[in-house]
Amino acid sequence: MAFLLSYTRKPIDEVHYDKRLAYSMHLAISADGKVFTPLNHNSGVLFPKATENEDGTLNPKCLRHPRIYKDGDVYKVVAVRADGEGGEDKSCLFTDSFGDFATKVIVFETTDFINYKELGLFEADALQTKLLLTPYIGTADLKKIEGVVPEHIVEIPDDFADRLTKKLSTPENVSVELPCSIKVSSEEEILNYKVTFNYSDGTSSKKVVDWDLSNVDFTKSGSYEIKGHIKQPHFDFPVAFDRADPCVGFYNGKFYFIATNDADGNHTLYIRESDTIEGLVNAEEHLILDSTTYEGIGGLLWAPEFHIINGRLYIFHACTPEPFFEEESHVMELKEGGNPINKDDWSRPKRVVKADGSDICEAGKEITLDMTEFEWQGDYYVIWSQRQFLPVDLGAWLYVAKLNPEKPWMLLSEPVVLSKPDYGWGNNHTFVEEGPFALIRDDKLYVTFSAAAVDTSYVVGLLSIEKGKDLLDPSSWQKKGYPILTSRSVEGEFGTGHNAYVTDAEGNIWNTYHARPGEEAPRSSGIRRVHFDMDGEPVLDLTEDKDIKEEFRTLQTKLIVEIPA
Repeated sequence: MAFLLSYTRKPIDEVHYDKRLAYSMHLAISADGKVFTPLNHNSGVLFPKATENEDGTLNPKCLRHPRIYKDGDVYKVVAVRADGEGGEDKSCLFTDSFGDFATKVIVFETTDFINYKELGLFEADALQTKLLLTPYIGTADLKKIEGVVPEHIVEIPDDFADRLTKKLSTPENVSVELPCSIKVSSEEEILNYKVTFNYSDGTSSKKVVDWDLSNVDFTKSGSYEIKGHIKQPHFDFPVAFDRADPCVGFYNGKFYFIATNDADGNHTLYIRESDTIEGLVNAEEHLILDSTTYEGIGGLLWAPEFHIINGRLYIFHACTPEPFFEEESHVMELKEGGNPINKDDWSRPKRVVKADGSDICEAGKEITLDMTEFEWQGDYYVIWSQRQFLPVDLGAWLYVAKLNPEKPWMLLSEPVVLSKPDYGWGNNHTFVEEGPFALIRDDKLYVTFSAAAVDTSYVVGLLSIEKGKDLLDPSSWQKKGYPILTSRSVEGEFGTGHNAYVTDAEGNIWNTYHARPGEEAPRSSGIRRVHFDMDGEPVLDLTEDKDIKEEFRTLQTKLIVEIPA
C-alpha cells in the first residue's frame, strides 16, 4: 500500500500563490508514509465551484480541511467550504470559530483523485464530523513541501498510487528504442525512419534523426556504422519579446507567425514568414494592419489567429472603433492567390455577426474577443470569450456556435454558453475565461483556454468532448477541475496562457503561448512541443530537457543497405 496526503497551502501573496489557489486540496504521495512527494507542481487539484446569483454574477469559493475516506467503490472528500478569500461562507452555517466545524460540509466524489464530482452541501454525518474535528497527527517529514498545511493521510493501493503519480507529474524521457541495425533499400527510407522515445508515464513519441550518411553508398549493398543527432528544434524563451497571444499557421508550404503587439499598446499586427517553425524566430516582420488602416478599426488589435476554411486563409482577431467597451471579434480574408505578408492582399476586417446579420452583442455593454475556429465532424464551429459589463459585470465567459464556412464572419446557430470562470483558479484576481483553441486528438476534441487575470495568476484550463456528442450542448463537455499549465509548471515562466497549435512536417504538434520571463516582465511568446499523456490529454509543460534526455541526443547504429537484385 501507498500513502496519500491531502493538504492545503499557506498563501504567499497575490503574485506567487494567493488564497484562491492555496485554499484548495493538494495531494502528495509516499511509499512509506514518511517521505512525501507533492504532485501537480505542489498546486491544487480540487476546487469548489462558485455559486451563482440571480443576476448571473458569481460568488467565488474556496475550501479548507479536505479529508478523504473510502465509501464503497469510490472515495469521498469532505471539506469546509469557504468564501473566495478563505473566510466564512455564511451558507455553511458556522457554529464555532473558523476551522473547527460547520453544520454543512461540501462533499466530492472521485475514483481516481484526478476527476471529481461535486455532490453539494450536506449536513455533516457522524463520520464526516469526526474527520473534520480530528486534527492532523503524523510523523511524516513535510518540510520539503512548500507552504504545506497537512490535513489527512489515507492508504491507497500501489497501482493506484503509481497511476496517480504519473498523471500528476510531468513526464520525462527515460529510454529510447533503437535497434542495433536498420535495413533499408534507399536513402529515403533512413531519412524517414523514426526512433521511439519512451517516457516515465509509459507514453512514447517518435522522432526523426539527422544521420551522418556521408560514408554510405546507396547504389550497392553494404553495411555501415552511422551516427546521428535527434532532430529537435531549439527554442529559447521567449522567442518573441513583448508579443502576446501568439499563433503559428501553415499555409501553402510556409509557416506564419502573428501575435498581439504589446510593445506599441496593441495598435499593430505584424506577420513573419519562414519555411520552418524555428525560422520564424528571426524572420522579418511585415505590417498588415494598424489602427489607422481603416476608419472604424481603431486601437486594441487583439489575439490574431490564422485559420484555413475551404482552402482560404483568414485571420480572426478582435478590434474596436476606439473605445475598449466596443471591442468585438472580426475576420480578415486573404484574397485569392494573395500573399499573407502583403498588407494590400488582406480584406478590411468584418465584424462577426449572427446568421440574420445582427450583432452578437450590444457594443458598449458587452465585448467579444479571442474567437477561434475549427472543423469537427463535417461542421465548422467557433468558440470565443464574451464579457458583459452592463448592467452588471459578469466576467468573461466562453461561448460556442456553428459557423458558416462560406461566410466565416457569420454564425449558423445561436450562441451557447460553454463555460464560466467558476473555479478559484479561473476567477483569481478577475472573473475571466478566454483564449480558447481547439486541439483534435483521434476521437476526442480538446479545447484549451486561459483563465484569471493576465498577470502571474494566468493559467490554462482544459475542456474536452468525445466524437458523436453535441458540441452545442454544454452538458456534453468535460471541464478539468484544475489548470494544466500555471506559473509553477515551468521555472522562469509566469502567467502562462493563450495557446495555439500547429503541426510540423514530422507530425509534431507545437504549442505557441505567451508567458512572462519574470514576475514584472512583459508578456512574451514561447514555443514548446505538445506531448500526450497516458489518457491522450495534452501535456504542455514538457520542456526540451525532459523531452529528450541528454544521453539520447546522439545515437549510433548499423545501417544495412540491401539493394534488390
